[in-house]
Amino acid sequence: MRLDQYTLGSYTPGAPYWKQLLWYFIGSPLVETSWLPLSTVKVQILRCFGSQIGQGVRIKPNVRVKFPWRLKVGDYVWIGENVWIDNLAMITIDNHVCLSQGVYLCTGNHDWNHPHFKLLTAPIHVEESSWLAAQCVVGPGVTIGKGTVLALGSVASQSLKPMMIYAGNPAQPIKVRSPQSAEDVHFKQ
Repeated sequence: MRLDQYTLGSYTPGAPYWKQLLWYFIGSPLVETSWLPLSTVKVQILRCFGSQIGQGVRIKPNVRVKFPWRLKVGDYVWIGENVWIDNLAMITIDNHVCLSQGVYLCTGNHDWNHPHFKLLTAPIHVEESSWLAAQCVVGPGVTIGKGTVLALGSVASQSLKPMMIYAGNPAQPIKVRSPQSAEDVHFKQ
């Protein structure tokens, strides 16, 4: 590969340069800081920069968001310490989702076969009532199915089916969630 010939191609960050600068120098440091423990303030800052965020969202310290204008979060979502939302493409997080400590959501990659290391991006969708346990990684183009659990340190490089528990690298199904779990998270037919 020839990194000296790398270009972004048709990719754009999705916001004017002034907005990107304001985010990097003001918004992002305020959302990341542990000195500002109030989720409501962090939610308001993200909304000011274009995020769509529902009610009852909890954001812990040291949460990183690359581009807030490419983030949609539902109601009653918990985002744990050191979560990195690396959203070169849109990330949608539905209602009642828990992202535990150190989760990494990555919407970008590179084509290692392309001579100029071409940038590839694809959205991520985490469906309702899912739990991504600590240190999980979710790759570009992945949908985490409704009610799915991704166990500690697992890597999802492909979409995961609803109401399953996955573990490992790459994530493999290990168990179906119980009917009782389904009732608890409002999956009645």
